[in-house]
Amino acid sequence: QVQLVESGGGLVQAGGSLRLSCAGSGRTVMLDAMGWFRQAPGKEREFVGAISWSGSSTYYADSVKGRFTISRDNAKNTVYLHMNSLKPEDTAVYYCAAGTRPTNSVSYHQANKYDYWGQGTQVTVSS
Repeated sequence: QVQLVESGGGLVQAGGSLRLSCAGSGRTVMLDAMGWFRQAPGKEREFVGAISWSGSSTYYADSVKGRFTISRDNAKNTVYLHMNSLKPEDTAVYYCAAGTRPTNSVSYHQANKYDYWGQGTQVTVSS
């Protein structure tokens, strides 16, 4: 069993930056693909980005490409989401997810391919 705990959310002004962390415990997630998703009020959960187990491949939603960066530290069982140039439309609850089933560029984007989810952390961007 895997437990994921996100941290680092908060309130930031537009144009600012935040770094979210997702720490895994229970077993190592070193071999898992890790993804970030977000859900704004009244909207469906959407893909933000993902990283392969080795860190060699990353994937981003078009809406965050060039502003957000995903990295991971397998020694710490932790994945990070670095968010720059934040916009009010980035306001949402951000969730990290882990799983071994994402294996190609399509499946990394699919929430149902991930087996474990964190509880989420709120990010609010004020204009």
